[in-house]
Amino acid sequence: MVDVGRGGGAVTTGAGEIFQILRDGRARTKAELATLTGLARSTVSLRVDALVASGLVQPAGEAASTGGRPPARVAFNPLAGAVLAIDLGATHATVAVADLGGRILASYSRELAITAGPTVVLDIVVDDGRRLLERHPPGGANLVGIGIGVPGPVEHSTGQPTNPPIMPGWDRFDVPGYVQRAFPVPVLVDNDVNLLALGEQSLSWAGVEDLVFVKVSTGIGAGIISGGVLQRGAQGSAGDMGHVQVPYSHDSPRPTSDERDLEAIASGTAIAAELRAQGIDAKDSGDVVTLVREGNAAAIAATRQAGREVGEVLATVVNMLNPSIIVIGGSVARAGEHLLAGVREVVYRRSIPLATQHLGIVQSQGGETAGARGAAIMVTQRVLAPASVEEILVADTGRFAGSS
Repeated sequence: MVDVGRGGGAVTTGAGEIFQILRDGRARTKAELATLTGLARSTVSLRVDALVASGLVQPAGEAASTGGRPPARVAFNPLAGAVLAIDLGATHATVAVADLGGRILASYSRELAITAGPTVVLDIVVDDGRRLLERHPPGGANLVGIGIGVPGPVEHSTGQPTNPPIMPGWDRFDVPGYVQRAFPVPVLVDNDVNLLALGEQSLSWAGVEDLVFVKVSTGIGAGIISGGVLQRGAQGSAGDMGHVQVPYSHDSPRPTSDERDLEAIASGTAIAAELRAQGIDAKDSGDVVTLVREGNAAAIAATRQAGREVGEVLATVVNMLNPSIIVIGGSVARAGEHLLAGVREVVYRRSIPLATQHLGIVQSQGGETAGARGAAIMVTQRVLAPASVEEILVADTGRFAGSS
């Protein structure tokens, strides 16, 4: 095995960039990589050998011969490491083990109130994660990082929630530091909707570089991917649609004096309150979904109107960002097409024709592990970035399976 920790940076310089080519999972020969990069074949050979020695890349059989000995191929080894992914919602938690490609290998979900506070919630999910790793070890691979999504604003650079409205006790809590007491690996934290956007893109829209994911649940938020990159903004608050005041519309039953924000008008909590005002027993989003599925006319009408209100804000987003796809998710979206129909009705009417010419507004297909998948992708984007791979190869830390 090549000792990539010796010989200085000459062996590994540029190996991180070659590795990015291989991350699509396609097996390639060194000659193909030389053609793609424009590097000399001998240079590519040294760098690929270093990647193979690290375990990040593995032999992948032989290509067809064009005369002489068939050339060997190499490919990304997603089982070279493991990621622990944690998706925290207002009332639930999903913990998953994923490989370096973001594929969920095993997961566990439970009801868990975020209002229980950071130490209680994190102790529970850390224990869940430890048990999951023990029961489903990913081929003996090392844990390389942990990704966590929370239902509130996060200062991404520190991983600290900042004034989260439905997370009492979490403000400025050092989530990475607390979790690292149990797992001494990089811990990244982000808003749950950002991670849902990453997960949905990876699962259903891998070729789409401009996507907005909207979560309509206890609250309302959006994850924005523009130019293929998740947009967090200067402090991490990009996509906070729920606190945008809804523009007045003559089509809305709301009076002109109603200056509430979107979350107060169209979230699952708001829909339930509207139904209670009509004498219908609805405590939360779950009750709304149940009533809609049972065909309750008032619940259907209220959910569709909520979709229209969401559409009023989204029409501005479409005009400004020009996404290719808008994905509607969250618990209220699971009630069926009614929320989606309301959104489409307004967005296609209010946005400029050029922005909606090829715009798709679709329902989320990610399921309950979409947030965890996004959390895993967030981690792999960091630990498998070109500079990070270069550092690993030079240091020869043994971070990945197969390294010496």
